[in-house]
Amino acid sequence: MIPLNETLAAGPKKRVVVLLSGDGSNLQALLDKEPDYHYQVVGVISNVPGAYGLERARQHRVAALELDHRVFSSRTAFDQRLVVEVNRFEPDLVVLAGYMRILSPEFVEQFAGRLINIHPSLLPDYKGLGTYRRVLADHKTRHGCTVHYVTPELDSGSNILQASLEIKPTDNEESLKRRVKTMEHQVYPLAVHLITSGRLQLQKNRVALDRQLLDPLGYQLKEDSLELE
Repeated sequence: MIPLNETLAAGPKKRVVVLLSGDGSNLQALLDKEPDYHYQVVGVISNVPGAYGLERARQHRVAALELDHRVFSSRTAFDQRLVVEVNRFEPDLVVLAGYMRILSPEFVEQFAGRLINIHPSLLPDYKGLGTYRRVLADHKTRHGCTVHYVTPELDSGSNILQASLEIKPTDNEESLKRRVKTMEHQVYPLAVHLITSGRLQLQKNRVALDRQLLDPLGYQLKEDSLELE
């Protein structure tokens, strides 16, 4: 198999829109890797006014839009407007990066097959919130993150990539979160690159890399291939 970080695509970089609600550390990772990979972040939208992720976008001269969900009458009304604003950027891929709202089925349908998320667990285990607390309470030995396609069902779309690490006896919620975040900042830009370069494709709810179907859990990244603490 061709090394994951090798670029094969020709032509202009693919257009990426990022949705976020907070600090935007995964957005920063995407921006930092942009020169090496086959995508360009063309727009960032936040449902939270003043989210620092918007400032990160502006510092990189990327269009940044505040779209306060609280001024809309319903989730459906907000998502209808969000569809309009996302489409203004003509994206090839929509990337959720700490976007803390559940998307309506109508929004997901609009971008089906080109909408991805990163979740801090080894899906399908530990969907939803509180993954670090829950995995420690269950005395698990490994934890990690999963990049997956988004479907109307929460954290249930086809897996793209997974990266895992060994939980240390000294780990608490904060230390484990910090270590997994370090992985996310490497894994997410790589996943976006694989999709936008054309090497990774969704085929009838299965993910194929270089035309080879992957295991349903997605491509597994080993600890020694990542820079971990």
